[in-house]
Amino acid sequence: MKNVTAVILTFNRKELLQQCLDAVYAQTRPCDSIIVVDNASTDGTREMLLADDHPRLAIFTLPRNIGASGGFNAGFRLAYQQGAEYLWVMDDDVIPQPDALQHLEEAEALLAGKGIDRAFLLSKAVTENGSVTNTPAVSTLGNKIGYQSWPQVLEYGLIPVRRATFVSILLHRAILERHGLPISAMFIWGEDTEFTMRVTRDKPGFMVGKSQVTHLRQESGPISILTNNSPGRLELYRHHIRNKIFIAKKYRHYQKYYVLQEFFKITGLFFKLIGLGETKKASIVLQGMIESINFYPGQESADAPTELADINRLEYKRNTTIKSLIVIHDTAQREN
Repeated sequence: MKNVTAVILTFNRKELLQQCLDAVYAQTRPCDSIIVVDNASTDGTREMLLADDHPRLAIFTLPRNIGASGGFNAGFRLAYQQGAEYLWVMDDDVIPQPDALQHLEEAEALLAGKGIDRAFLLSKAVTENGSVTNTPAVSTLGNKIGYQSWPQVLEYGLIPVRRATFVSILLHRAILERHGLPISAMFIWGEDTEFTMRVTRDKPGFMVGKSQVTHLRQESGPISILTNNSPGRLELYRHHIRNKIFIAKKYRHYQKYYVLQEFFKITGLFFKLIGLGETKKASIVLQGMIESINFYPGQESADAPTELADINRLEYKRNTTIKSLIVIHDTAQREN
């Protein structure tokens, strides 16, 4: 593999980001370059990054928080347009084992040698206590004689998948050329699900069992409005509900009655919250359902001119290391 660029998205978690960067720099297969997209942090993230010498690092800061969807959209786009052949993408709370990228590279070579097409490669994610998290969906694509092909390379610790998260995912630039970028209008929750389902319609991704990362802060389990009482995050759950319905509508061919199943699950959640007296949470769920009616966002091309995002680049030297500070005025990526 040539020219691997790590893309890390961060927002107000500079201590976690530092752990993530330390782990990326400790890889047995070094990255050729590293991009950090700072989603308008206010906790001193930018100052922390510029205080020390980080080789091969470019820092991208956004003028305001445009959500994980907008942040990953920017990171994918900029890595692609800077010439990255492979993108290794993760959030700032992902801590790769030292050989995580090496095992992804070995899996890429093995699959290429066998002539097996792949949309992406994915690391196994565990929590601090070793529980499996961010479990992908196994691909149900069939082989030429009509059987599901997921056991094809099982002896090598590789499992084909069709839905995954941006928790240590490696993909070739050709995937972006063909399928475009994550949908920035989704804002938060689900952009990784939609993107990975989009790119695996005719070929699977592969989970690489030997490549492992620790996903911090995941012991609380999957996203749930039932258990989350954080005032700052509750309002965001309307995006989660809206995006789940959007994905079900867009990919309804993947599963029989997919849209109906999601609708009944979300409706059941709404009435459960009413029964618990959680009227504010119930109204957020209802708002997400209403917004989903006319929510059909488009996707952006990876080679769209950067001028459309009004990107300005500033460079300066410090201790012989070129530091890059790129400010993205997201006029083309505002939430719908």
